[in-house]
Amino acid sequence: MSGFAKSVKFDTLRSIAFGSVTGSYLPIGTAFGHIVRLMKIVNNTNADMFISFDGTNDHDYIPATSFALYDLTTNGVTATEFVLKIGTQVYVKQNTAPTSGSVFITCVYAFGE
Repeated sequence: MSGFAKSVKFDTLRSIAFGSVTGSYLPIGTAFGHIVRLMKIVNNTNADMFISFDGTNDHDYIPATSFALYDLTTNGVTATEFVLKIGTQVYVKQNTAPTSGSVFITCVYAFGE
């Protein structure tokens, strides 16, 4: 079983401040440079937000001052078949205009991936 053990690594925090969020999709930080196994998006603004993984379509809705957790390897998937791929970009747009806060993305990956 030790052949499957990997060290957990946290990627650099991505964010976008409330004043930059508009009614059009904008990227939250940079595209992923690693295979992402767990991702948390925190909407620390005072407005509801839409999330997209293609910059065009709504894929998720995160209410004000809440978060979404994507645990892609919950059931012990050890290979790369159920992950967010390198190059994935996450986008955000407002449902209503925020006046404070930011949207943050935390990503976890396996060392060496």
